[in-house]
Amino acid sequence: MRSLPKRRGFTLIELLVVIAIIAILIGLLLPAVQKIRAAANRLKCSNNLKQAGLAMHNYMDTNDGLPPNGVYTYNSGAVTATVAWSAISRILPFIEQENLFRTMDLTTDYSTQPGVTSKRVGTYICPAEINDKGSGTDPTYGNKNYTLNYAVNLGSWGILMNKATAMQTGDGAFAPIRSFRSGDFTDGMSNTLGMSEVKSYTVRVGGATTTTVYGTPPATPSTPADISGLSLATFDATKNTHVEWVDGKVHETGFTTVFAPNTNVAYVSGGVSYDVDYVAATEKNLGDTYAAVTSRSYHTGGVNSMMMDGSVRFVRSSISLTSWRAMGTRNGGEVFTDN
Repeated sequence: MRSLPKRRGFTLIELLVVIAIIAILIGLLLPAVQKIRAAANRLKCSNNLKQAGLAMHNYMDTNDGLPPNGVYTYNSGAVTATVAWSAISRILPFIEQENLFRTMDLTTDYSTQPGVTSKRVGTYICPAEINDKGSGTDPTYGNKNYTLNYAVNLGSWGILMNKATAMQTGDGAFAPIRSFRSGDFTDGMSNTLGMSEVKSYTVRVGGATTTTVYGTPPATPSTPADISGLSLATFDATKNTHVEWVDGKVHETGFTTVFAPNTNVAYVSGGVSYDVDYVAATEKNLGDTYAAVTSRSYHTGGVNSMMMDGSVRFVRSSISLTSWRAMGTRNGGEVFTDN
């Protein structure tokens, strides 16, 4: 009888060579896949801002003005929140969120409406965000609030200031109390920032509950190091910004142009350095509100920003601070280049 030929399998060396070749191919392909994913995230993020920009214009056409970022009352030197709902919560019907909007009661405080505040609004979340999650607890809805990645431009530094007889707001495209019209943008709507990216769960420092009224307003910080020279409240690393899309306060749904995009605003506590947002006072407490709330993103090299004409551009982190601050004012009369 003839013996059957022996079947020859892979030797150990051959198997290791094949594994090495596969590992090399994966190593070569992985950066390309990551670049494609990053480009897709950036494009989806840009589309989110375009939808928000279109919604803002539809709101303005319907209501003869932009939505205020919270409504407040001034009475004998005190500021109290009347209707603190954010500007982006007011445009829900124009981003295909009519059903959610109908469940909102704008005449009462949002904190009593977890059925609304706990909802995730996909248009307000960048796909690159690593903290796409809710915060707080509610016995019915689980989370009480949900985060966001797009904030409205509230100006260069001062947000809401108590003066002798009235309140004054900042120089941005949006403000608490006020509802701006196209004629208020003397710099041109194509030259004025409307919204920009922010990172959720950024650590917040500053007198968030202070009742200090500044006799002389603090100078606008020139560098992040200047933040440490301002009067700060007790630091608490669990206090964050941009975790409540319903809230009209600057550290929730606003940003300022104190620092250029993605600037690291370092604050050291307990030997740990945090990249922070700074807020002095809040709009609903007695006290002037000044804020360095920085536009940040997970995109390499810059942030997506929506201009008030509805266009979206990618603003590089290397933009000069002078140009960035000029883009943030609605009527400053500055001449600038955006990159």
